[in-house]
Parts: sequence; structure tokens; C-alpha cells
Amino acid sequence: MKVINDVVEWLVQTGLLSVLAIFLLKQLKPVLDNKAEHASTEQSKALWTLLEQVADMAVASLVSQDKSGREKFDEASMIVNDVMKKQGYKLDSKTIHTAVQSAYEKSELTPTKIKED
Repeated sequence: MKVINDVVEWLVQTGLLSVLAIFLLKQLKPVLDNKAEHASTEQSKALWTLLEQVADMAVASLVSQDKSGREKFDEASMIVNDVMKKQGYKLDSKTIHTAVQSAYEKSELTPTKIKED
């Protein structure tokens, strides 16, 4: 045990421990930054998936209502905004409109017009 204490004391007194710590931090920083970036990407992906699901449900719930397309779109946008706020996410209107528009385009319940030549 005395030998270990002597070695640690020698490392501290010579400054070698500080140099070693700095070297290890410089080596680990890119790895830690990469992990943080990956976590952020995964979080964004999960948020977008939740947003798509909420938009799909809002669109599906409004399909059978007797309203104009614009009224349904606006109401679906309000529903999505309210649900995302309740979940703790604050999104801008452009993002919400994009998700709702995408949900309308993907939905098999909404009519699409096919132009014939």
C-alpha cells in the first residue's frame, strides 16, 4: 500500500499526473462530443415521429366532418399544437403545418384528384 501511495505522490509532484489527465481529456473529448451529437439526433428523430403520429391522428379524426378543407387543416394544426404543448414541446407554426400537410398527403382517407389527359 505504501508503494502505491509513493507512486501516486511521485506522479503528483512531478506533474506527470496533470499531463496524463490533460492528454486523456483531449482524447476523450471527441468521443463525448460524438455521443452528445448522436443523442441529440435520436431525440430529434423521436420528436418528429411523435409529431407525425399526432398529425396523422388529427387528420384522421377530421376527415368525416362537414367542413371545408381549410377549416379542417386549421383545426388539425390547432389539435397538433395543443397536444405537442401538453407533451412539453414548443414548435413553430411552419413545422406544425408541414406535419399536418404531410399527414393529409399520406392519408388514404382524404380524397385526391387525379388529372386525366
